[in-house]
Amino acid sequence: MPDPAARFALRLTPRGGVDRIDGVVDGELRARVAAPAVDGAANHALLRLIADQLDVPRSSVSLVVGATGRRKVIAVHGVDPAVLRARWPGLAV
Repeated sequence: MPDPAARFALRLTPRGGVDRIDGVVDGELRARVAAPAVDGAANHALLRLIADQLDVPRSSVSLVVGATGRRKVIAVHGVDPAVLRARWPGLAV
């Protein structure tokens, strides 16, 4: 049986000065990264940030929807949705 992934919506601000999670607004995680939205640099920085925040390998975090937009759907493999909700209260998983 394949490993089910916990998915959640995220709004990214590229060139945000620092790599950080800003919190949850209306069930959607808000994040900013210093990298520009050029050649996928912001997406790569975002996936590294999420992996670091959850203390999981970078390979466990993937971008499902939104490669070229600010609104994205992120999948995290091997992490229970309850862990995500505990880490970021109010997150719709």
